[in-house]
Amino acid sequence: MNFNTALLHEGVDKKEKFGATLTPIYQSSAFYQQTADNLAGIFGNKAPGYCYTRVANPTISAFENRINKLEGGIGTIAAASGMAALFNAVTNIVRSGDEIVSSASLYGGTIDLFRDLEAFGITTRYVQNNNWEQIEAAINDKTRLVFAETIGNPSLDVTDIDKLAELAHKHGVPLLVDNTCATPYLIKVLEHGADIVINSSSKYINGSSNSISGVLTDSGKFKWDKERYPGLAEYVKFGPYAYIAKLRNGLFRNTGACLSPQTAFLNSIGLETLGLRMERECSNADKLAHFLEDNYKDFTVNYPGLESSPWHEIAKKELKHGYGAIITLRVGSKEKAFKLLDSLNIAYRLSNIGDTKTLVIHPASTISLHSTKQQQEDAGVFDDLIRISVGIEDFEDLRDDFIQAIKKI
Repeated sequence: MNFNTALLHEGVDKKEKFGATLTPIYQSSAFYQQTADNLAGIFGNKAPGYCYTRVANPTISAFENRINKLEGGIGTIAAASGMAALFNAVTNIVRSGDEIVSSASLYGGTIDLFRDLEAFGITTRYVQNNNWEQIEAAINDKTRLVFAETIGNPSLDVTDIDKLAELAHKHGVPLLVDNTCATPYLIKVLEHGADIVINSSSKYINGSSNSISGVLTDSGKFKWDKERYPGLAEYVKFGPYAYIAKLRNGLFRNTGACLSPQTAFLNSIGLETLGLRMERECSNADKLAHFLEDNYKDFTVNYPGLESSPWHEIAKKELKHGYGAIITLRVGSKEKAFKLLDSLNIAYRLSNIGDTKTLVIHPASTISLHSTKQQQEDAGVFDDLIRISVGIEDFEDLRDDFIQAIKKI
């Protein structure tokens, strides 16, 4: 199926008991079984079924199945937030003494999480994205994974997934990719060699800023070495399902960051219009970026769709249907950035992306506040920079709103 058809029909159970086109909300914390033997079988992973929503729930499973089909994986887990999905994805395969090699151009919350992992003896080595010599030099016998964002937030650098996957696999480690800013609409990273893909589904997948959630999907293609990944030793018998089996039977179940059935239902609704929204948002972002670059030479406009972007050629090769829906703009000073943000009438000042509405923020004082100055610069964050998550409004209204706001600075 093509993308928008697949959003509506792939992974959907059309044998639902009463003919509902979306799996109903099973708002139940636990599930009754006819016999004690049935319940014991479910707990022992010897029988299908549901026992407790922290472990699994029919509404959540329905959402996971749709994401899994969309990403082309063999298993998907939905968690309570994007950060919970990321935490589960990483800690499923690292332990004290292990190292992560990661692009330095990351979302501030991810940098904060990797800093927290240091208390557990897990070190992150940061490298410049797409700097192959630097990345290779950072990988050693303690490295357990390579991590990057498809489109850096808010640096907007574009990772060459194919090359990075090839390099990671050469050293026998998996590639984990946060694809939140690109979504499967622009690129299905598992098809480009990534092993695990993570999305903050609070963003474009949900689309309306009404819920917090995250998803991770395993390709099932990475061959786990029992000596390098001793925690997976007892799960290797599950073949391609080893990673997912370990996670469902371990950290995901025991840390309890499960998704709520209500959120899974809302995400399933939002998922159906992902392609239509992304098409409009990418188009609006492309028009706005070109307009700002053409008309305001004193500003620095960053967008992968601009030929002036250092990542334009990679984006053109890798991304389908557009260059994303986020623009950053450097205006000369923090004072001007704040004045511009406060002068916009249509855009909402808040810390999210991927809404139907245009959202703006000053990253240095918010989402990257806890990063060091060096970490901020490596992530493309500066005092005079604003991030624009472009929505589905009529472009002419967005353009005119920016014109009047820019006049005030």
